[in-house]
Amino acid sequence: MSVIQEYELLWAEKYRPRTLNEIVNQRDAVIRLKKFVEEKNMPHLLFAGPPGTGKTTAAHCLAHDLYGDNYRAYMLELNASDERGIEVIRSKVKEFARSMVSGEVPFKIVLLDEADNMTPDAQQALRRLMELFTINTRFILIANYPSKIIEPIQSRCAVFRFTSLSKDDVVSRLKWIAEKEGVELEDEALEVIYELSEGDMRRAINVLQASSALGKVTVESVYRVVGLAHPREVREMVKSALAGDFTGARGKLRELMINYGLSGLDVIKQVHREIFGAELKLPEELKVLIADYAGEIQYRLTEGSDDEIQLNAFLAKLALLGRKFKVS
Repeated sequence: MSVIQEYELLWAEKYRPRTLNEIVNQRDAVIRLKKFVEEKNMPHLLFAGPPGTGKTTAAHCLAHDLYGDNYRAYMLELNASDERGIEVIRSKVKEFARSMVSGEVPFKIVLLDEADNMTPDAQQALRRLMELFTINTRFILIANYPSKIIEPIQSRCAVFRFTSLSKDDVVSRLKWIAEKEGVELEDEALEVIYELSEGDMRRAINVLQASSALGKVTVESVYRVVGLAHPREVREMVKSALAGDFTGARGKLRELMINYGLSGLDVIKQVHREIFGAELKLPEELKVLIADYAGEIQYRLTEGSDDEIQLNAFLAKLALLGRKFKVS
């Protein structure tokens, strides 16, 4: 296990919710899961949604509310991206699923994280186990891309779709963590962390932790630890190009790539974000043309073209478009 994985596990254990009552932003899912706890019964489950939205945490909270603090004795947890072959299903999972359990809850839980990475053969074997041992074992499958789960398994599961976390929930949780850890921060920095994490709570916590290592968490420190340029500098480069100052824009581009160590793809993605941001006031037709050409440059870069040559071509195109649309 890498240092990063150990760190993620440490913080997950420290700050993730323990019971279903602590989960936020997934109201419909929590209501249904609480009903299963009340009835001491549940079907096979499929948790689907973007990363960092609480799917694995919800599974642990469900097990905790069913079995109590010693819930891990009644649950087998496997990461299907590491153990995704048919032999794991036939050995570990089958051995655990076939044994009976005594107690108020008459079944155990097999939790398969990242189940969308399982091989087709393993999924077919899992399908059969779900049929054979459904009386004493319930399966919880977690997937970022549920379409990769074969249809026979999907039809055997109750599907829960998790959505990206809201801005208020992410920011309030980060403030709570910062208070617990004694981290100084700027409110604006939390806004930036949310924008960069795109509703992924795990990534937001990682960015907060990495930024706090530099001292007070500021907008500048956040962009520094995620390896991105400050949006202000990217806007200045775009404005210079559109104003016809190709040499100046090219100089700013070299500064960004050298000072921040950005790749061509990083730059073009940030430019694309700024084109549609509120700070740049551009005609709609110009935005469309820039977005179209940015997509072409991005494709060339992914195909292995030289970063500097392609980005210089992009800035040259901006200079020509700025002259055509008389952007000052």
